Amino acid sequence: MKKELRRDWQLWVMALLGLIWVIVFCYTPMYGIQLAFKDYDFTKGLTGGDWAGIKYFMMYFNSPAFATTMRNTFVIAFFSIVVGFPLPIILALAINQLKKGAPRRVLQTTVYLPYFISTVVMVAMLNIMCAPNGVVTNFLRSLNLIGADTNILGDTGCFVPLYVISGVWQSCGWNSIIYIAALSNVNTELYDAAKVDGANRWQMIRHVELPAIVPTIIIILILSMGGILSVGFEKTYLMQNPLNLGASEVIQTYVYKIGVQSNQISFSTAVGLFNNLVNFTCLIVVNMIAKKKADISLM
Repeated sequence: MKKELRRDWQLWVMALLGLIWVIVFCYTPMYGIQLAFKDYDFTKGLTGGDWAGIKYFMMYFNSPAFATTMRNTFVIAFFSIVVGFPLPIILALAINQLKKGAPRRVLQTTVYLPYFISTVVMVAMLNIMCAPNGVVTNFLRSLNLIGADTNILGDTGCFVPLYVISGVWQSCGWNSIIYIAALSNVNTELYDAAKVDGANRWQMIRHVELPAIVPTIIIILILSMGGILSVGFEKTYLMQNPLNLGASEVIQTYVYKIGVQSNQISFSTAVGLFNNLVNFTCLIVVNMIAKKKADISLM
């Protein structure tokens, strides 16, 4: 260890801030996990309070909110992955087919820019465009896709499509960067050999480019599955209103409401811990499947 630190001390210095951030914001808060198993009393601190066991876990499992929050979280996460995961790959493959030059640079810049819009501004744009007389609402009415009285922002059936589509628009271009980087490492001799064999563009994508980025695709999929229940709190909470609450109440917004607004610290900690345990389980299971089937894994 000392030998490695002496040899690569510059790299460790560069990684130091990241390590400090992980320790402070990821590992240190784990000390508070014990609150999920205790009756929290602020006068006694984190280590005080009577032992409650799995009382608060059972409260959540038996509460009416359990089925609603689990269903909404899984539905949003499922469609976000099904729609949002393959599109960056397709976009990266399409961009890679373009010759380097002004059109390619303009396209890349155009699809990257939405990522730098803050979530607050994004939701404000949705509220304006999807208002009863907004641009999106009027456009959908002109195509007879929605009724004359449909309120997109308040319709529970519109919440998930609106959340997923806006998320794809905002992050698709940025997420494609890692695949474009992987494609840049493909051996050019493979392209030459494919052309000699008479391969067209689709065949080169299928037999040269896709196999080259499969390891990257699997790693990103594993990481995505590891956060399957971690639906973005900020965007969901900002898009939430009394009319769409039946489709927008997810685990993280529920934890915020019962923990911060209702001051039920132990209960909210138990729900948050359950959420993380499910994420961790999904991560381990998908990682094991990927290692067995494709010999690619995080560990």
